[in-house]
Amino acid sequence: MIILINTSTPLCRLTLLDGPKRFDTQWQADRSLALGLLKYIHETLGDHAKNWADIHGIGVYEGPGSFTGLRIGLTVMNTIADSEGIPIIGGKGENWQDIVLKRLESGENEHIVMPFYGSEAHITSPRT
Repeated sequence: MIILINTSTPLCRLTLLDGPKRFDTQWQADRSLALGLLKYIHETLGDHAKNWADIHGIGVYEGPGSFTGLRIGLTVMNTIADSEGIPIIGGKGENWQDIVLKRLESGENEHIVMPFYGSEAHITSPRT
């Protein structure tokens, strides 16, 4: 099974690909992405009688998008990929899913996917 995930907006999009079967789901994460992302993925896998051991590839949307959403999503997925020994590939643009699927099928593995924000982060200076 391959997982494709996009956490660049408040609406988290998750796709499970199991051979010819495709399941698309979404979760309105808003400000609870960090708290609920692992649970959301775990429950979605369980809904399809799958678990972490069934995953053999991860594709992630690397940006541009929300600084916080990308940072949280990529950190979680990089950690899963590393701890489970699963190849991970990142992609950008409208056809990012096609890009990552081709690269996963060819045996590529980025090991760590870094976020692409599309511009410099807007960080507020501390108040004095």
